[in-house]
Amino acid sequence: MLLNGQRMELCGGMRPWGEVVVEVTKAAQKKETDAVLWAVEVYSNLKAAGESLPSLELAEVLVSYICWDNNVPILWKFLEKALLLNFVPPIFLLSLLSLRVIPCRRSQPAAYRLYLELLRRHAFQLKSHINTPSYPKIMKSIDDVLHLSQIFGTSQSEPGVLVVEFVFSIVWQLLDASLDDEGLLELTPEKKSRWGALYQEMEWDENYSNKKTEFHEQLQNANTLAAVEIIGKFMQDKVSSRILCLARRNLPAHWFSFVQRLQLLAANSSALRNSETLSPEALLQLTSDKYMVLTRECKTSSQQKFHAVMGFEYLSSSASLCHGASHSAIWIPLDLVLEDAMDGYQVSTTSGIEIISGLVRTLRAINGTSWHDTFLGLWLAALRLVQRERDPIEGPMPRLDTRLCMLLGIIPIVIADLIEEEERTPVDETDTGPTDQWKEERVPGKCLNGLVSSLQVLSNYHSLLTPPQSVVAYANQAAAKAMLFVSGITPGSAYFDCLGMKEMPIDCSGNMHHLIVEACIARGLLDTSAYLWPGYVNGRINQLPQCMQAQVPGWASFMKGAPLTSVMANALVSSPASSLAELEKIFKVATGGSEDEKIFAASILCGASLIRGWNIQEHTVQFIIRLLSPSKPAENTEGYNHLINYARLINVVIVGIAPVDCVQIFSLHGLVPTLACSLMPICEVFGSCVPNVSWKLTSGEEISAHAVFSNAFILLLRLWRFDRPPLEHGIGDVPTVGSQLTPEYLLLVRNSHLMSASSVHKDRNRMIASLSSPNSVFVDSFPKLKAWYRQHQACIASTLSGLVHGTPFHQIVEGLLNMMTKKINRGNQNSITISGSSSSSGPGNDDASLRPKLPAWDILEAIPFVVDAALTACAHGRLSPRELAIGLKDLADFLPASLASIVSYFSAEVTRGVWKPVFMNGTDWPSPAANLLIVEEEIKKIVAATGVRVPSLAPGGSSPATLPLPLAAFVSLTITYKLDRAAERFLNLAGPALESLAASCPWPCMPIVGSLWTQKAKRWTDFLIFSASRTVFLHNTDAVVQLLKSCFTATLGMNSYPLSSNGGVGALLGHGFKSHLCGGICPVAPGILYLRVYRSVRDVVFLTEEILSILMHSVREIVSSGLPREKLEKLKATKGGTKYGQVSLAASMTQVKLAASLAASLVWLSGGLMLVQLLMKETLPSWFISVHRSQMEEKSDGMVAMLGGYALAYFAVLCGAFAWGVDSSSSASKRRPHILGIHMEFLASALDGKISLGCDSATWRAYVSGFVSLMIGCTPIWVLEVDVDVLKRLSNGLRQLYEEELALALLGCGGIGTMSIAAELIIDSEI
Repeated sequence: MLLNGQRMELCGGMRPWGEVVVEVTKAAQKKETDAVLWAVEVYSNLKAAGESLPSLELAEVLVSYICWDNNVPILWKFLEKALLLNFVPPIFLLSLLSLRVIPCRRSQPAAYRLYLELLRRHAFQLKSHINTPSYPKIMKSIDDVLHLSQIFGTSQSEPGVLVVEFVFSIVWQLLDASLDDEGLLELTPEKKSRWGALYQEMEWDENYSNKKTEFHEQLQNANTLAAVEIIGKFMQDKVSSRILCLARRNLPAHWFSFVQRLQLLAANSSALRNSETLSPEALLQLTSDKYMVLTRECKTSSQQKFHAVMGFEYLSSSASLCHGASHSAIWIPLDLVLEDAMDGYQVSTTSGIEIISGLVRTLRAINGTSWHDTFLGLWLAALRLVQRERDPIEGPMPRLDTRLCMLLGIIPIVIADLIEEEERTPVDETDTGPTDQWKEERVPGKCLNGLVSSLQVLSNYHSLLTPPQSVVAYANQAAAKAMLFVSGITPGSAYFDCLGMKEMPIDCSGNMHHLIVEACIARGLLDTSAYLWPGYVNGRINQLPQCMQAQVPGWASFMKGAPLTSVMANALVSSPASSLAELEKIFKVATGGSEDEKIFAASILCGASLIRGWNIQEHTVQFIIRLLSPSKPAENTEGYNHLINYARLINVVIVGIAPVDCVQIFSLHGLVPTLACSLMPICEVFGSCVPNVSWKLTSGEEISAHAVFSNAFILLLRLWRFDRPPLEHGIGDVPTVGSQLTPEYLLLVRNSHLMSASSVHKDRNRMIASLSSPNSVFVDSFPKLKAWYRQHQACIASTLSGLVHGTPFHQIVEGLLNMMTKKINRGNQNSITISGSSSSSGPGNDDASLRPKLPAWDILEAIPFVVDAALTACAHGRLSPRELAIGLKDLADFLPASLASIVSYFSAEVTRGVWKPVFMNGTDWPSPAANLLIVEEEIKKIVAATGVRVPSLAPGGSSPATLPLPLAAFVSLTITYKLDRAAERFLNLAGPALESLAASCPWPCMPIVGSLWTQKAKRWTDFLIFSASRTVFLHNTDAVVQLLKSCFTATLGMNSYPLSSNGGVGALLGHGFKSHLCGGICPVAPGILYLRVYRSVRDVVFLTEEILSILMHSVREIVSSGLPREKLEKLKATKGGTKYGQVSLAASMTQVKLAASLAASLVWLSGGLMLVQLLMKETLPSWFISVHRSQMEEKSDGMVAMLGGYALAYFAVLCGAFAWGVDSSSSASKRRPHILGIHMEFLASALDGKISLGCDSATWRAYVSGFVSLMIGCTPIWVLEVDVDVLKRLSNGLRQLYEEELALALLGCGGIGTMSIAAELIIDSEI
């Protein structure tokens, strides 16, 4: 039967030419005619019939004739001659023969042997097969014969795709045949050949019964060996192996099944063991990541240079940890993110666990580090974070506890998640897709082994392991525990409640290494065998030291049933729980004990277990959320909210978690949206209550609904930066109004977590979100809160209006003014006027009667009008500044939550600029003169390392200090607060608001405010002066640019300042805010300054452009400082550019990568996802299109241009990886295809010549090759998201740049859509 049932007829109605060919072949067979003569006669007949060559129909005629009625040697010679003379398409003939011969290989061993020889001779000559006009038709016919598209499930019918499937199918058929011949096919999961169904369509000739001769068996065995060796040849051949690599990448499920069978063959094949050319080990190696690659060599010079640049020497030197730019350099992004999370003025809606996990995966992918190096880098970065705060300055900011939470609470969870993610994924087809090119070969236990080895090496970094004084006792206890275990002594947990280190017979002082190991053991990452590591303990003891266990209340005695008395509660508050069981028991008391026990239990959960219970901290915060969200009882009185019954408990919890460190701990664990969702109903309920009921605490203090509301509301406001000035930083020319963290946004994030799909992080987020409510919650559920927030927004947008005389609301405003001015108006006839009415109170009014019994929400609504009236009265001299401050303080004391509306009003009024400044002269307003010049000198010291000039605070020394009236009033109010624990939670709101307010005013408002506060709180002096120093950069864009330059020069070690002489993380982030060795404040590292400044810089687009400019300038500086000019010239003249001055060049390349890494980190931190998207869409394309003067001046310096291009490539890819991730696990990755597509379209258009570039051609070439290489090697999943046509255009452009290998690698990562052109490129160029 001819292909597709078609027959060609000769002219004049003669017989079909196929019959003629068969008769000619029969005659030649009978006469044993020479194959050449047969070929000549066949050719003449085909020519007469008008049949073009090579002929598909002729191939089918010959195969049908031979198989199996005429299976004689001479006909195989005819077939071979037809192949040599190109009468038939070789690959089509091989396809036909594979279906006829392989199923009949036992009955026709000679034919099988001849088929194998034809494969050996013709299957590897693919180039000659695709360069013919009939190539598409031939491949379509092969698909019709072998059903390739159907079997492999591909919708693509492009010829190149079919070539890949053809080669793969031939090898797979040989593999199944070999397995079957050796009786191994039954051991496969399917227990049959993958091609059995296809073979069943053919007529088999298996009628050879059992008449096997010895020669027959020998030939069969020889055939099996030959087939196995041909399989090896397919996988070794330069072209076919790369074709199979395409199959591996784009047909992963099929490839996995193929490799399983190949492994079975390698493990059990006797034929393979007898092979002289191929061993089982060698066959398996051919399928490994090392050999299954598209690009084996770097043929082009630019590729050689790129790999040299991107190769990053990973050194492990303890001396470099804090100063050098070697071991710690590639982890600078991690150091910056960890330090940035310590900013007490900002909380995050995303957990630190999720952020750091994503960042670690990104850095590991980009830098290609092992799990050992990854975990070691993570531990070292976290230890540096703690060491920077070992001697903290005092002030309302996160301190050591937040940093210890990061090191001992967050990082172990991050590592546990990474190990779970790595170890739980089975080694299957998911490992052979196009997204795993950067990964290590996945071996069970390898990730966990990397953790163990990293922790063992960590003990060598002694300078980082010294514990801060506040945790020495915890470290010593961890070391004692290990020593007792090694000594064979296992005391109960009660023993450690009373054990002191003085009672130990030998030294068992511990360090941070002991605490880290304990944290890993507690989470199941290690077992107690870690105690046996060399050097982990200092020795052994023979007997248990004596201590008085029974007399010490603690967790052990509580777990044994001791009552929860006040003494026990005090002990448990100050001692963290060590297990989840202990937390569960105390939570059970908090929900089911007596009223006093509930209060004790709530205090315990908010005590040391929250702050220092690192091993169970994530459970502690969850229990606290559950206490704030008590379930509604089945029988609830209508009109009565069940939260009222929990007033005491709720208040204790809110006050307990109010400190700055506690809020940051909630933020790090990702509970900010859930905490906000829990606080909103509390605010709604208690803010709607009339304060006629009070509750008595265990301390004897009475609290009202106003107190509970105020505590909850102030805490809720701290979860978003509502105090920021109305003009926030924005992208482009359209700034946003208000902050990103709004009540709606917090609930939106929380609701999205509730609905999130399954993954390690999303499962945790969903569980956390459900703590506050099992259902989605919207701000409309809280009408009072929503109304206040709308008023807050209206206050920002416009001046106050809408107060109508004689209305109930007007009466509330007047009542509050009466209360506010009660002390002022006694004996004073002046009054404060509001909208035509006067507000005064007679001397006989009782103070208590002046306090209106109103719900808190009603009072908050009136506060802006009250403060506006008071401020207006002060501006017109009817109210003195002192009286204003006293009145505002009385108002805040009456309802502490009033502070929120006062902040809202003052923030809006300051930005309007309608109030005249007032003189801070010490008579009417407090004076900063006593220490203003000292503050100026200290500010200069702090910013000294940046080279920024600090404007003089008092030119000539005589100008009086002035502040805008709203700011003067607010600072006067804040300094009336006592610095005690009760006022701390309110100052934690007022402090950032005051700083934000002062920073938005002209210089030197913030230093004046700082001077006033340092007079009140001398112990906060360093903190206040540092805060004042930040505004130097906020009022001067040149100063910000200089600060950015200082970050680069410090990190690269390129300036003369002692702080940064060695570069690296130590120079960038320093060692904290002050040095006791120097006395007082010392220069602050530029990185610390930038991290505390950038959130207040409004024009982030300006920042990006400056960072890009500084990066390119840094490259020039690196090259010029790393290699003298004469060496550079010799280097450029040297072939390959890497032989001369190799050490210096390698150092320069490392510095270039470090500069690009720093630049990417700063862009990502400064503007996040939106800024990175703008960078890819606009900033980088604009830079390449523009003409740069510096490049024109240095046109001859090709090395600078090349390194600049590679730096930009690394910078761009790293920015994208930070924002989108290297995979598709983050929600931000959904935006990646669109933005990346725009950038890739720009690259393709520029390579096509559609866009004219202004940059140096060497820079452009280096950027394109570097960007594409990094995508292929580090983020291959990105390539799959790019439009296929764009990839093809990019590939063509790269080939024009003589980057054939890179062009092929790009197409190889493009999926099925580019597999065809990739296969054709492999075959055509034979690369």
